[in-house]
This record gives sequence, structure tokens and C-alpha cells, in this order.
Amino acid sequence: MFLIDDILLAPGSFLIWVMRKVHEAAQEELENDTARITTELSELHRKLETRAITEAQFEAREKELLDRLDRIHEQTEGLESSEGNHDDED
Repeated sequence: MFLIDDILLAPGSFLIWVMRKVHEAAQEELENDTARITTELSELHRKLETRAITEAQFEAREKELLDRLDRIHEQTEGLESSEGNHDDED
């Protein structure tokens, strides 16, 4: 009986496994993007301190990077809330 159940449920289990792997890959990519942006912000501050860029250039680039970070945080919150929904199904 259990063998038949396993055979019948295998496609659904595989689909859930694939969805989890996609979710994990998306989270990892967002974390990598966050680290990359943080590094860029540090470099940007260093350039400003050494006067390699102007205050206006700094502010414009900083705004772009902070906006990207905000979007990433919104996406991360969306992934976390969808992860909570999947945990309820198990």
C-alpha cells in the first residue's frame, strides 16, 4: 500500500522539491546582490573621502545603490512570506 502511495505522490513531491530549489537559488542570488551593493557603497565612500569623485556624483550613485537595496529587501520579504506559506502545506 505504501509503495502505491509513493508512486502516486512522486510527481507532486518532485515538483515541491524543484520549487524549493528554485526558492533557495533566488534567496542566494538576492544575498549575493546585497553583498555586492554593500561593497560598492563602501568603495563609493572611499572614493568620496579621497576626493576621487564629487559630492554630487557620490549622492547620485549612492541613491541608485540604496534604491537597489530597497528593492532587494522588498523581494526578500516577499520570498520569506511565500516560504511561510509553503511551510504551512507540509
